[in-house]
Amino acid sequence: MALSEPAEAFDAGTFAQFAIELHDAPGVDETLETVVQFAIQAANCTHAGVALATRGGRAEIGATTDPVVDTLYRFQIETDEGPMLTALSGETITVPDVATDERWPRWQSAAADAGIGSALHVPMTVSDRTTGVLSLYSTEPKAFTVDDEAIAHILARHASVAVATARNEESMAQAVDARKLVGQAMGILMERFDITGDQAFAVLRRYSQDTNTKLRDVAQQLVETRKLPH
Repeated sequence: MALSEPAEAFDAGTFAQFAIELHDAPGVDETLETVVQFAIQAANCTHAGVALATRGGRAEIGATTDPVVDTLYRFQIETDEGPMLTALSGETITVPDVATDERWPRWQSAAADAGIGSALHVPMTVSDRTTGVLSLYSTEPKAFTVDDEAIAHILARHASVAVATARNEESMAQAVDARKLVGQAMGILMERFDITGDQAFAVLRRYSQDTNTKLRDVAQQLVETRKLPH
């Protein structure tokens, strides 16, 4: 779809297709890439990005359409200032005109230098918890209409659920992988030292505790090198 296509052209069927593409994305990275690419098509923006909230409360870059967004995200994370970070508190932030909006002075200067005229940041929430922010940028001031904001909120809702699902699936896959590695490592120890499964697991756990290393990493090292950590 052309970038100049009006927002009215994006009907329920278009968003249904978006939901299908999100569902078919194989992982978190691919899900985020689908979100930002669709945002470029669906909303009246020049650039788009998604920032994610970490468990430590900081923001991390999820996906961007180009280096401009990446630079603005990094600037905000490093300076702890900017509309994206404010939106992580759960509030939709609109910057109609970068040149006249002085709420974040350092970010204002950086955004103006990057050629940004206006910005829109919409929280991504799951169960009343903000998990990220969808950011839309335009080189023109006052670029975002009420329709654009409504589209951004729909995208953010779809994205928040899709990212949460992808993260959960990745966590489950990692857990299965970890169990397989631990099982393989236990088998190596049982064969090498003629010990039981409980004893082999106890050895792995002791090495994990003594070396302050995750049990999965201890198991992986043993499987790969046939040696336990020093």
